[in-house]
Amino acid sequence: MGNVIISYKIFPTDVIVDFTDLKKKIEECLPEFASVYGYGEELIAFGLKALIAHIKFPEDKSGMLDEFEKKLETVAEISQVQTIMVRRVSR
Repeated sequence: MGNVIISYKIFPTDVIVDFTDLKKKIEECLPEFASVYGYGEELIAFGLKALIAHIKFPEDKSGMLDEFEKKLETVAEISQVQTIMVRRVSR
């Protein structure tokens, strides 16, 4: 059984948003069977950075992706979320 890793570019609402707290809030939004595969940062402009979150979902569970994305929309520190890559992995 494989997994799907989805990479999200998460734009904060302000330059001063603490990514440590934002990562905790993202992890609180995760469904039971999903996990964080890793994080990165991307410089945007004028001191603004986007958080790149790589989230691993089991491919056999349905509805998890929608549930996670809806919960992300409720986080006050997030202004926008873009899906930048979807890939399947065997582990």
